[in-house]
Amino acid sequence: MHNREATTAVLKQFDIGDKFSYLPSLPKASVLIPLFVRSGRLYTLMTVRSTELRTGGGEVCFPGGKRDVSDRDDVHTALREAEEEIGLPPDDVQVVCSLFPIINKSGLLVTPVVGFIEESFCPCPNPAEVSDVFSVPLDFFTREKNHHSAYSAAGMVGLMHFFLFLDPDSGNQYHIWGLTAVIAILVSTLALRKKPEFDVGYDTDDPLSFFQQVLHRKISKL
Repeated sequence: MHNREATTAVLKQFDIGDKFSYLPSLPKASVLIPLFVRSGRLYTLMTVRSTELRTGGGEVCFPGGKRDVSDRDDVHTALREAEEEIGLPPDDVQVVCSLFPIINKSGLLVTPVVGFIEESFCPCPNPAEVSDVFSVPLDFFTREKNHHSAYSAAGMVGLMHFFLFLDPDSGNQYHIWGLTAVIAILVSTLALRKKPEFDVGYDTDDPLSFFQQVLHRKISKL
């Protein structure tokens, strides 16, 4: 059984604060990992990008996007994008922490922002950006079943992970991979305090060291 308060306390230990304030100015983006509790089990909301979008159309991702000049910080970006994409009011999100940033294949510095929402939240997808919204049990991303991995393509972090999720509510199948899968595994590992059944390519007891090394290595090549 998992509850909001205990999970919040665990995740707050991994909040980056201003640890990465020394980084050079890079194009930034943020994603929101919306968590909620259903029948004592942790879930997250995920979206499918509209096929009308120029990049990543049809791919599964978390709500999020590039930082606007008017955004105050990474959290503001994540909350603004979530409201624009799925109609999630910022005041309805209990922000828990910001995790260490990861440079994606496009060169964006992506910061995962974790927050709790109410189970009763009903998404209202913006069709110009999102074609579908669904929920996944967080422990799905720690199990070997429906998972496989391969050596990374250029620009990815460590192993590349792939999941095939069958939504019991809609009967739809979703292919979850790339940076979205990396972040889902990371949040699941931290929030559930559970090591995945498969190799993730880093020490799950100290993920910060690995991601920090990867980040510095990529920045040194810019």
